[in-house]
Amino acid sequence: MTASADATAAGAAAPSGTAPSQGRSRRGVRVVAALEAAKAAIVLVAGSGLLWAIQADAARTVEELVGHMHLNVAKGFPRVFADLAGDISNVQLWLLASGAFGYSLLRGIEAFGLWRQRRWAEWFSVASGCLYVPFELFELARGVTSLRLATLLLNLGIVAYMAYTLRQSSRHQLR
Repeated sequence: MTASADATAAGAAAPSGTAPSQGRSRRGVRVVAALEAAKAAIVLVAGSGLLWAIQADAARTVEELVGHMHLNVAKGFPRVFADLAGDISNVQLWLLASGAFGYSLLRGIEAFGLWRQRRWAEWFSVASGCLYVPFELFELARGVTSLRLATLLLNLGIVAYMAYTLRQSSRHQLR
């Protein structure tokens, strides 16, 4: 195949009016959008669980759950959760649930913007990802674990990818 045939074949694979690399970039941004949507959904479920705990007696619910799992409420982790549930107030649960819903809404809006290829969402993704780095480094300084290291590396990878995407789209607009 000739060089011009390669370029034509590559151009045919990309969406009309975009360079081949921009088509790959859009797929990558959609993967990031899906990750953000998944985070939003997980936090939304957690926030809903907090609201459910407000309706029920949290300490009693934890004890029933621990008992259902055939664990001893008086020992180890089950005791920690039971004590925590007994010490938390409805105001604290409402604050945590509100924070969870706010975070979920923000991540959902970001995911929607990324999916729709909005430049503001790409900038937001870079900025919000950078905000997490100091906290992730602090956690690593407290003790290196594979989960902490993987979280930091994944976040840095997403930030770098989104910054790269922003730079590529800026170059494309200047042409």
